[in-house]
Amino acid sequence: MARAARRHDDRGAGGRADRLAGVLQRVDVGAGSRDGEYYLHLFDRKQPDLNWENPDVRAAVAEMLRWWLDRGVDGFRFDVINLVSKQFNADGTGWFFNGPRIHEFVAEMHENAWGGKQLITVGEAPGATVDDAVRFTDPARGEFDMVFQFEHMGVDHGMGGRYDIRPVDWVRLKSIMARWQDGLADVGWNSLYWCNHDQPRPVSRYGAGSTAYREVSAKALATVLHLHRGTPYVYQGEELGMVNYPFTSLDQLDDVESRNWSAEAVGKGMDPAVALAAVNVQSRDHARTPMQWDASEHAGFTTGTPWLPVNPAYREINAAAQVGDPESVFAHYQGLIRLRRELPVVVEGRFELLLADHPSVYAFTRALEGDELLVVANLSGESVEVALPDGWEDAEVVISSGDSDDSGMPPAHLGVLAPWQAWVRRRQVG
Repeated sequence: MARAARRHDDRGAGGRADRLAGVLQRVDVGAGSRDGEYYLHLFDRKQPDLNWENPDVRAAVAEMLRWWLDRGVDGFRFDVINLVSKQFNADGTGWFFNGPRIHEFVAEMHENAWGGKQLITVGEAPGATVDDAVRFTDPARGEFDMVFQFEHMGVDHGMGGRYDIRPVDWVRLKSIMARWQDGLADVGWNSLYWCNHDQPRPVSRYGAGSTAYREVSAKALATVLHLHRGTPYVYQGEELGMVNYPFTSLDQLDDVESRNWSAEAVGKGMDPAVALAAVNVQSRDHARTPMQWDASEHAGFTTGTPWLPVNPAYREINAAAQVGDPESVFAHYQGLIRLRRELPVVVEGRFELLLADHPSVYAFTRALEGDELLVVANLSGESVEVALPDGWEDAEVVISSGDSDDSGMPPAHLGVLAPWQAWVRRRQVG
């Protein structure tokens, strides 16, 4: 029987790195099992880790991937892929992140499953550094197209993890994003996201939540993200500005992580109201409530009973109310996607962060062969005035959200920004 020990690795704090617990689970004695057998699971006991050191396991994974490709899928997301190579030492110590054979395993999988085919691959890589991502996504190495990294997901976490709620640190977040932009500028590729099935709704987490500024803050967040270099991901409902569910009891939670954390916290003496407030900010259940299609029962998601209740905001926030409305959050996302399709500078332009130390203004430029963009967003509920580079006053506004004078356009003085106002200007130089 092998023994395993855990090594805490807090790189990429806020992702899965801060809650891993390697466990050797005793196999229940029954058909096909022997007393004294154990298996390793890094996550739930119903999720045994596969032994990737076994070539038959790797061959079976490649065969499964080919099976899906034969049926026409366009790509794969590989969950916590950088944990499949593990280092176990003779004394029982070891680690699970980016083990000694991880790049060998991924390159082999690429070659045997999808090499030469046109598809998209993304590896979820908790704890990955920029250097790790370069190795994973360098086209010459034949591994992934991009990785999901988690570093920017921890900017509102305290030392106690995701439920130790702190205000969003925009200075830190900008620094992280800029470092990833610079690190993958020449080799590799970024993935861009605010949320996914493991994260709360960005409008509630980073934006104005269920306030009068909900829509304009959703547009501002989208503008900032989509104007970075990389592939932006839009998680279901994000394009509508969906918000967190207002849980009123810990008993309503479905997410195993939220249930386990709150039960442990309350068991150690935390006031249940305090625990509820924490999960109302950070629970993964917020991303898992039914998609809000229209204002009918269950938001048009089902005629049955959904596994989680529909957010009560569905009568206001739903797809039917936004599709076709040129002022909607949905239309703004369409505009951002259109910019990416039409302007090569959005895809390939060099990135330069501006106002790095400003606590709420996110500003940067993109430049490609004389085509330049200035992206500016006020990510706060207060008006601000900042100094921006000269020479942009007459530049074309290619997309905007929010305004200070109800004109729908940025003011003549570039540095005056209304709450949650964002805009992108374009100019030709040289």
